[in-house]
Amino acid sequence: MNNLNKEIYRRVCLSHSDIPLFMQYWWMQAVTFNKAWDVLLVYDAQGEVIAAMPYLLRRRMGMKYVICPQHTQINGIWTRNDLTPQQRQEAYDSLIRQLEALHLAYYYQQYPLSSEAPQYMRSRGFKVKQRWTYRIEDLTNLDAVISKFSKNKKRQLQKALSLHADFTLSPDEFYTFHEFTLQEKGKTISYSRDYFLQLYNAALTQQQGQLIAIRNAEGTLLAAVFLVWDHSSCYFLIPAHSSTYAATGAPALLVLEAVKWARSHSHSFDFEGSMIKNIENSYRQFGAQKVYYQSVHRYYQWIFRLALLVNAIKSRKKR
Repeated sequence: MNNLNKEIYRRVCLSHSDIPLFMQYWWMQAVTFNKAWDVLLVYDAQGEVIAAMPYLLRRRMGMKYVICPQHTQINGIWTRNDLTPQQRQEAYDSLIRQLEALHLAYYYQQYPLSSEAPQYMRSRGFKVKQRWTYRIEDLTNLDAVISKFSKNKKRQLQKALSLHADFTLSPDEFYTFHEFTLQEKGKTISYSRDYFLQLYNAALTQQQGQLIAIRNAEGTLLAAVFLVWDHSSCYFLIPAHSSTYAATGAPALLVLEAVKWARSHSHSFDFEGSMIKNIENSYRQFGAQKVYYQSVHRYYQWIFRLALLVNAIKSRKKR
C-alpha cells in the first residue's frame, strides 16, 4: 500500500469539505479494519491533487479485487469542483489507467447519481446499474417532516409515549444488543466488535457519530441506532430493534429521535441500506423519497466471476 498517497489524501480531505463522508480519509481508515486500502491520485500542472479514488483492495485465490468497505454507501471518484469538463475527463482517464495498472480480477464501487464518472466509465467498458436509498431531503421544519409520516407510523408513535430516548448508550452495549436482535431473527452479525469500536471511536473523534437508544420505564433496551453524518446528510447507518418489543412503537420513536438529532448536524436524513423490500416499505412510511445512486463494476478475469457464482450457490445451500 502507498502510505505516501494516503498521507497526501489525508491532507486533501482536510482542505476540501465537499469530499463525501464515505470517501473521507478517516472513514476509510476506520471501515477497512484489518484490511488494506489505498488511493489513486491525479495532479494538475502545479502539483495540486485534482481527483482521487480511495478503494479497498481484497484478494481471493491469488486474485486482487476492489469493492466498497462495509457500511460505505459511496466510494468512487472525487474530482475538484473547479475542473473544466475536459480536465474532468482527463482525470477520469488517468484514474482508469491507474486502476488497470493494479491488474485486478474485479472492480466494484458506488457513486452518487450526480457524478459524471459512471457514464464515462461505461464508455470505457464498465457496467453501470442503479441502486437506491430513501431520504428525507429537508429537515428544516420538524412539524412538516412529521406531517408526512404515515398514519401507521403516527399510531406507533402514540404507543411509544411511555418510552424515552437515551443518548448515553455504550458501543459495547450497542454491539451486544445488535447481535442479540439478529439472533432473534435467526441471523448472524456481519461485523466484529473490534471493527465497530474502531468505527465508533473514529466517528466520535471527528464529532460525526452518535448512538441513540430507546428504553422503556424499566430501562430495558428496545431499539438503538448508530448515526453518522457530514454537512450534507445524516445516515441511519446501523439500526437494531428487538422483535419482542416491536409492538411498543420503539422503532418508530427511534427514527423520530434520530431525525431530531440529524436536524442539528445535516440538511437531510438518509435511511442507509433500504433496497430490501420490507425495509423499503417501512422507510417510505416516514415520508422519505427514493434517491438513486449508481454502482460501477467490471470483471477483468472470467474465472473470478465463476468463483463468485460457485460461492453464491454454496451459500444458498447452507441456508
